[in-house]
Amino acid sequence: MSGRSLDYTAKAFGFIEELDRLASPQAIIDAMERSFAQFGFENFIMTGLPHPEQRIESLVLLKKWPLGWYERYTRNSFDRHDPVIRLCRQTVQPFEWSEARNDPETNPRGQEIMQGAADFGMRQGYCLPIHGLNGFEACLSMSGPDLDLTPQTKPAIHLMAMYAFERARLVLAPSPRPNPLTPREQETLRWAALGKSAADTGEILGVTERTITAHIGSVCAKLSAANKTHAVAKALQHRLIEI
Repeated sequence: MSGRSLDYTAKAFGFIEELDRLASPQAIIDAMERSFAQFGFENFIMTGLPHPEQRIESLVLLKKWPLGWYERYTRNSFDRHDPVIRLCRQTVQPFEWSEARNDPETNPRGQEIMQGAADFGMRQGYCLPIHGLNGFEACLSMSGPDLDLTPQTKPAIHLMAMYAFERARLVLAPSPRPNPLTPREQETLRWAALGKSAADTGEILGVTERTITAHIGSVCAKLSAANKTHAVAKALQHRLIEI
């Protein structure tokens, strides 16, 4: 791991430690604003994805959006046509807004929405889809005029975003739970949190890569996590593992 990558990892864990001391939604918003600004983000929204009978404003957990854009977006129900929201429903992988391709024939309002966001300084963006095994869908979408998105920064941003989401949910609706993970699952996830691959962890613990992959799959199922990074964030948030 390069020194630069270690710097980003340190920033991510520093952010996590800071969030653990916060107990209000506004404090979390302020911390996110400071920390994500390092990567060029100026605005973000953390929200559930609405069903047809729901309005998105009823599902927003935290936001730092230009007021004029938020009012326009919700008034016009832009979430029904937003290319970013549409892609968010189709993938569990983080993506840049530019990857949310829009077909003007099938979604004529998509370009209007993206241009409207750009008019408010939200020209580039990065979206973290969050899918629970119980059907829950949400996202953390962040934007700015000039973003630092590289193979080195994206893993740190991903971990920070997932942890922020879990922290916000905990603060807004606390729900203590016993630790459902076995000691070996906890150990496996600790190494994953430190950036080790399944092959690396298997070598460290003296088991096969396939065994480690199975442990991670079990952890994701128990925690209703979409992927390994999401599982790490949830486990850290709920004190199921310690680093």
